[in-house]
Amino acid sequence: MADYVLAASTPPPPPPKKQSSSSTPQPRGPPPPPPPPGHGLSELDGSQTYRPQSQYPPQQQGPPQPHIPPIDSQWLPEVLKDKSVTDLQDVLNTPSLQAALLGSPHTTHPAIPISEQHLTPLVQANIAATSQLIETEARLAALREQTQSRLLALRALEQQHRSKISETEAALRDFSPQALYQRLNASVQEQELLLRGIEESWLEEDGTASEREVTEFVKRVKDARKTAFLRRERKSRWDDGRVGGWR
Repeated sequence: MADYVLAASTPPPPPPKKQSSSSTPQPRGPPPPPPPPGHGLSELDGSQTYRPQSQYPPQQQGPPQPHIPPIDSQWLPEVLKDKSVTDLQDVLNTPSLQAALLGSPHTTHPAIPISEQHLTPLVQANIAATSQLIETEARLAALREQTQSRLLALRALEQQHRSKISETEAALRDFSPQALYQRLNASVQEQELLLRGIEESWLEEDGTASEREVTEFVKRVKDARKTAFLRRERKSRWDDGRVGGWR
């Protein structure tokens, strides 16, 4: 009765609004662009079924597995079925006799030769792969040792090359452009001082000079001025960047 009263007191939901035919339709945007070339299907495509591709290559299957009959827990060789308990106890206490019974084709279980026939080529393949890996390991070790020795030799040659470069730079330091410019500048100043010293020594001398002394003085002054002019000219050409091979 309470459920009936609760249901009766709950108002029904309002009916859905009908769209008027005279209402303005909602504008729609341009259609989506087509997918780029090479675009695969995804799980979002409703019309197609998504098939994920495996990122691992298919593994190669080995030889087919042969049918090996199961070995029952109560199986015994035919030669032991009519033996007494004492004889069976002796067989259980003699591992060599057990191995002989299992190794003989007349007394062994059929599953053992079938398993051996299937496992023999696999074991031989593993042995061959192991031998190949051992040879590859030895060859790789030899190549590694050879590469290491060559690397050490190259490092030694690199060190010798650096030392030779340092020695060459030290030997040619006096003939570098900076050193030559310093020597040229010093020679210009030295020649100017020499010319000034010749002129001052002539003026400081007392007495009258002979014609020969005057001729020698004039010659010395001319030679000194010529040398000073040439050195100043060379320095000026250097400062102006007119020296070929240096700038």
